[in-house]
Amino acid sequence: MSQPTNLTNSSSRSTFFLLAALCLAWILPGLIGHQPWKPDEAYSFGLIYHILQSGDWIVPTLGGEPFMEKPPLYYITAALFGKIFSFALPLHDATRLTTGFFMALALLFTGLAGRELWGKSHGRLTVLILIGCLGLLIRGHEMITDTALLAGFAMAIYGLALSRRRFALAGIWLGTGTGIGFMSKGLIAPGIIGLTALLLPLVFRHWRNRDYMRYLAIAFLASLPWLTIWPILLYLRSPELFREWFWINNLGRFLGFAKLGPSSDHMHYFKILPWFAWPALPIALWTLWQGRRTIFRQPEAQLTLTTFLVMMGVFSMASDARELYALPMLLPLSLLAAPGVNTLRRGAASALNWFSIMTFGFIAGVFWFYWFAMISGHPANQAERLLRLQPGYIPTIEPLHFAIALMATLAWLFIAFWARSLPRNPRAVLNSATGITLVWVIMMTLALPWLDAGKSYRSMITSMQQALPARHACISSSKLGEPQRAMLEYYAGILTKRTETHQGIRCDLLLVQGSANNPDAPPGPEWTEIWEGNRPGDRSERYWLFQRHPS
Repeated sequence: MSQPTNLTNSSSRSTFFLLAALCLAWILPGLIGHQPWKPDEAYSFGLIYHILQSGDWIVPTLGGEPFMEKPPLYYITAALFGKIFSFALPLHDATRLTTGFFMALALLFTGLAGRELWGKSHGRLTVLILIGCLGLLIRGHEMITDTALLAGFAMAIYGLALSRRRFALAGIWLGTGTGIGFMSKGLIAPGIIGLTALLLPLVFRHWRNRDYMRYLAIAFLASLPWLTIWPILLYLRSPELFREWFWINNLGRFLGFAKLGPSSDHMHYFKILPWFAWPALPIALWTLWQGRRTIFRQPEAQLTLTTFLVMMGVFSMASDARELYALPMLLPLSLLAAPGVNTLRRGAASALNWFSIMTFGFIAGVFWFYWFAMISGHPANQAERLLRLQPGYIPTIEPLHFAIALMATLAWLFIAFWARSLPRNPRAVLNSATGITLVWVIMMTLALPWLDAGKSYRSMITSMQQALPARHACISSSKLGEPQRAMLEYYAGILTKRTETHQGIRCDLLLVQGSANNPDAPPGPEWTEIWEGNRPGDRSERYWLFQRHPS
């Protein structure tokens, strides 16, 4: 009788190809087939669009104005993807492939780090745990710079893990990952990675050696081009914009004196991690508990735990907090969870396995049910309810979407039965990853046209364009957000003159953003409303276009 296939057996080619296929099935859906969505995708695409239109990659520009919140690595890379793939895809889809590129790097280097820390059998488990994390699912497919930041952190952590064996190569990876993180979101990545690299030899004896110091020197040299070229070019272009980026959007945003971003709840990440980092967090806690007598003397655990605690401390100290910012914490948690999988108690592994199969299977079934209801009109009450939520959606069968969703469902059923030959504990992690991937594939195929109908600004801007007078000088705007300004430029080629930054501007048209519950009156007796609109199904935002009476 043949031995059952072991998921953690590195000689098993079938499991390697299964993992590669699963990663592709997780990464690819959602990258194409929909418009830029509010809020983060829309304004990110506006910055990318400016690079494509102007060729200027030094000063990030949104809606005709400098936007110095983040360095431009993601935007530059996305512009290159746009140039390469726009012959076959809409421009916004071509640029969104950048997210898939950076997420592939993040998964690759996280798997390499898991293999380096715990042995060849655990790299795959680390990747399965990571793609199974609930918090990564949506954010890991959006057109946002945080995916590049995640890739930089994964590369840097791999460099730290490799330093015990090949310090020169490890230094290159650490420095490059730090540089990618810096060029993605500024000082936060060098700060966290640098603090982690310095704390390890200060706190733990194992990391104190001559090679480690040479390793840090190599890492510094490798990071230097990333840390200096763009900031120098920005400063030479405009010292004022450099100050706005460095002082206001880095230090000011973190310390709070710039009054940017949402106000911070310093317990925010403690509150969200139980669901955001599921299932990595509970398995990581089990790893610590199960090896509590010896694990803190292991350099592998010292690295992953120190990295996580530094991230948690730095993010919690920041003056603003969003669940988006917690993405990097999933990396050390997944790495710390990997060795705990094989030691899970029988009941815990079985609970995770059945929870994954039943929960994600049920959610997938619900998606299929509601898709059938919309297409067929039965049950009528459910179909009508969904169409009321998205009045801009016209039910149609997309043959390709249907085929992909059906194949994914059949593949999930096959893997669920095939996995019964695997040991119980790895099987639970596999079913968790495949279950969440199935839900995502169905959401980004069957439900994608319905979602896109309500999240896109395209129909609203087209409606506004039709109301524009044949002749007008310029359009000013009031309270108009960054996503809306970006989409106005993309869909209509309109750059508004914001009243917040253009004092005394006299345009003959005025676009106002407000709330549907508190409609804006005309800004003065000389203005007449000529258009009112909103995104289909959006009950909060409302827009008004006013025309000035001729003098």
